[in-house]
Amino acid sequence: MKKAKKQIKPMLIISILFILFISYHIFIRNEEVQALSKYGSRGQEVITIQTKLKRWGYYNGNIDGIYGSQTLAAVKYFQRKNGLAVDGIAGTRTLRAMGIYTSSSSSSSSSNSNNLNLLARVVYGEARGEPYTGQVAVASVVLNRVKSSSFPNSISGVVYQSGAFDAVRDGQINLTPNSTAIKAAQDALNGWDPSYGAIYYFNPSTATNKWIWSRPMTVTIGRHRFCK
Repeated sequence: MKKAKKQIKPMLIISILFILFISYHIFIRNEEVQALSKYGSRGQEVITIQTKLKRWGYYNGNIDGIYGSQTLAAVKYFQRKNGLAVDGIAGTRTLRAMGIYTSSSSSSSSSNSNNLNLLARVVYGEARGEPYTGQVAVASVVLNRVKSSSFPNSISGVVYQSGAFDAVRDGQINLTPNSTAIKAAQDALNGWDPSYGAIYYFNPSTATNKWIWSRPMTVTIGRHRFCK
């Protein structure tokens, strides 16, 4: 009898741990489900998704707050173009890429951290190897676009606007930025603008778009020409 009692304790502990494990994963999954929009969803978050995707050229349907087939296709298009899992579900990562933050990630400190990281990834993808001033200038172009009425009004919106940056198109936006890129992004966020208000930049030796040459130049730094 004593031996049987000793065997019960380990089994009881294993059972309790198993129940706790299952409960934890059910809780986490429920949290994830609450923080996404998907086919069939309705509401303000869907309106925000549709508005952003339409502004960036991914969505051509009505802004009706209904996550239908057109919204599903637009979300998949956005995910495919921006290196995300293409499942048509606007989950936490996809919403964050759109600049939409759920209640669990909407604090200003989290938002600031996300903005710094995304801006640093742009700098690293677009301008690593350029002079430090040129890296700050690239970050400044993103911020100047946010301020301009001609572009989306968030850093993520500007970065992920269709066709805006080569680093998004070729996937380099997903590379981990180095300390120099992070510092350059922070300097731009702190107000340093060595681009002198530029909203475009290009490499004169590789540019094939004739229109960009018509833009008024503000400064040339390294291999990039900055213009308005």
